[in-house]
Amino acid sequence: MDIRKVQMSGGSSYIVSLPKDWIIKSRIKKNDPVGLIEQDDGTILITPNTSGEQIRKTWEFEVAASTDETYFLRCMIGAYISGYTVMKIWAHGRLPAFASVKVREFTSMAIGQEVVDETDTTIEIKDLLNPSEMPLNNTLSRMSVIVMKMHQDAMEAFKNNDRSLADNVVLRDNDVDRLHWLIARQSNLLLNDINLGRKMEISNDLAVSYFLTSRIIERVGDHASRIAKNSKYLDSGELSPELIEQISKTGINANNVFRKSVDSFFNGDIKAANELIDMTGYNAEVCREINDIALTYDASVATHLVSISDSIRRVVDYSADICENVINHHI
Repeated sequence: MDIRKVQMSGGSSYIVSLPKDWIIKSRIKKNDPVGLIEQDDGTILITPNTSGEQIRKTWEFEVAASTDETYFLRCMIGAYISGYTVMKIWAHGRLPAFASVKVREFTSMAIGQEVVDETDTTIEIKDLLNPSEMPLNNTLSRMSVIVMKMHQDAMEAFKNNDRSLADNVVLRDNDVDRLHWLIARQSNLLLNDINLGRKMEISNDLAVSYFLTSRIIERVGDHASRIAKNSKYLDSGELSPELIEQISKTGINANNVFRKSVDSFFNGDIKAANELIDMTGYNAEVCREINDIALTYDASVATHLVSISDSIRRVVDYSADICENVINHHI
């Protein structure tokens, strides 16, 4: 820590000198303005960015014929989530054919990313989304609604042996992933740009809370997709009506718990969150009963039934995680 003494000038002004290395690095010249932002913990942030505009960051990646395609795609997703506003893909010679394919795949998955320039040797991707136009609460709310509907349809596909509906549930999981990536990106932007956080009126701890909750909701979406996939391998004619009804009822109850946990997050209701956490024990017991019944069937059927039961249990467990996040954040 660089400690400096406070000095008085003119009898009414207090002065602290700024580190020379920081001045040079920030390219600040004589008479240039700097911004002073008072933080909640009593500290003061000094920034050369007085306009409040979003910080622009550029990420560059050299691609070659020997570059692993999956690794290349994952790096672009990582750069997107990290908050880079410009991505430059380049090669010493001509870009390999797969580069354009993976770039198009990435831009179709990531919200706000568009190719703005392309040559034989370079591709430039730019973020066209204004962070303030996609508030975290709106994105998280939309994400939770999609997941609730996915879970509802997954249970409907199981009950009615509807393979078409099951396939549709699996496809919607991509929409959930896209929204989760966006929330992760927005959270990183807020954590790294204090001006953006003040503009959107979101504190750092709230941004982290949104990201953690988004991650949990994304996992719930994965289990809705998992239920749908397993239901495609089951024929309702092979199962007893009582078992079908028990699994359906348990799945509906799990979705209700998830919905209430999301409500407690947006309402900041600590008491409701605590009550929902207490419900996880009963759900686990019901799922164990389903598993015991499932094991009386052939292995090919029992495997999928147990997987569905496990996913239903995990939905309630993840709902409890959301509730714990509510309590931790508001306390």
